[in-house]
Amino acid sequence: AKGKFSGGFDINAFGIMQKGMDHTNPGLISVELLTDTIEAARKPSVAAIDGLALGGGLELAMACNARISTPVAQLGLPELQLGVIPGGGGTQRLPRLVGLAKALEMMLTSKAIKGEEAYSLGLVDALVSRDKLVSTARQWALDIVDRRRPWVRSLYKTDKIESLGEAREILKFARTQAQKRAPNLKHPLVCIDVIEDGIVAGPRAGLWKELEAFKALVASDTCKSLIHIFFSQRGTSKL
Repeated sequence: AKGKFSGGFDINAFGIMQKGMDHTNPGLISVELLTDTIEAARKPSVAAIDGLALGGGLELAMACNARISTPVAQLGLPELQLGVIPGGGGTQRLPRLVGLAKALEMMLTSKAIKGEEAYSLGLVDALVSRDKLVSTARQWALDIVDRRRPWVRSLYKTDKIESLGEAREILKFARTQAQKRAPNLKHPLVCIDVIEDGIVAGPRAGLWKELEAFKALVASDTCKSLIHIFFSQRGTSKL
């Protein structure tokens, strides 16, 4: 809270991973481990979101049992603009919270949405002012403990997922659009494939596919080039 929830994974860590080092060594904790730990915990967790909740930050929030946000907070999964896919459960949890079509749009365009839209989509459970954010989140967690609110694990939600036939049509259209926008890029299609794996084989299988794909894409030339461009642009903006 107080201006920033989490801007996501430290992009500098990608360089370590690309050099072949284990991304759990030293000082680096995998987002997929954190999200699984949060969601499997015996005590409820409620994310209090203000400012940015991007990439791994949003993935952590989606692993919580509920999300409370300010109206102007920004939520998104921008990983594809760096040549990778979400690697902490984002490809599996986001479709189950906002529906397949909107999840695909958010991931494939890397565009963030404001808290107000996130609330209308079901990505967050309540909107409050900044001064009431933490107290509301704390009370929400207590209400879950007292069974006044449901204990929700977003990975296993099904009410926003279309039937298998409808889902495949949506995914087919997304593939066609992705190939038109960037015919030479592989990672948007990998993202769609991983999402489909989770719908067809179940979310746990989808998580394994996501992790495998993420590790492979981090080592790709596309990812290395896009990260180089990212840091070059950041350096230019400081001049």
